[in-house]
Amino acid sequence: MAFLKRLGFYLIGLAIGLVFLTIFLKKKSEETGVEFCYFPNCRTLKDIRSKPLSYSDEVQQLIDHQQLDSLSIADFLREGEVDFKNSDTESTPCRTYVIDGVIKNEPSTITVRNCPDSAIIENVAF
Repeated sequence: MAFLKRLGFYLIGLAIGLVFLTIFLKKKSEETGVEFCYFPNCRTLKDIRSKPLSYSDEVQQLIDHQQLDSLSIADFLREGEVDFKNSDTESTPCRTYVIDGVIKNEPSTITVRNCPDSAIIENVAF
C-alpha cells in the first residue's frame, strides 16, 4: 500500500475521531456544567466564583441604592478580565485581584480579595 494512501486513511480516521470527541465533550460539559479552564484568567475567575461572596460596606451601599446588583456582579465575574499587572497575587493568605469588565454598559473595575474560604468584593469603580 502506498504511503499517501495510508496517510489518507489515517487523516480520515483522525478527523472522524476528533468530531466524535468534540461532540462527546460538548455534551458532557452542557449536562454537568463542567468548565474546562486552562488559562490563568479563567482559573482565577472560576476560583472566585466557587467561594461565598461577601461585600465591603462601600459595595453594600451601592447594592442598597440599586446602583449595582448581585446578578451584574455574577456576570462580571464570568465575563471579566483579570488585570494581573495591577493585582497583588503574592500576598498571603488573601490575594487581591483587579478585574476589568462591563457593568450596565459602562467599563468598570472590581477589586476582589480572594481568601482561601471566601471572596470579598472590596471596591467597584465605574
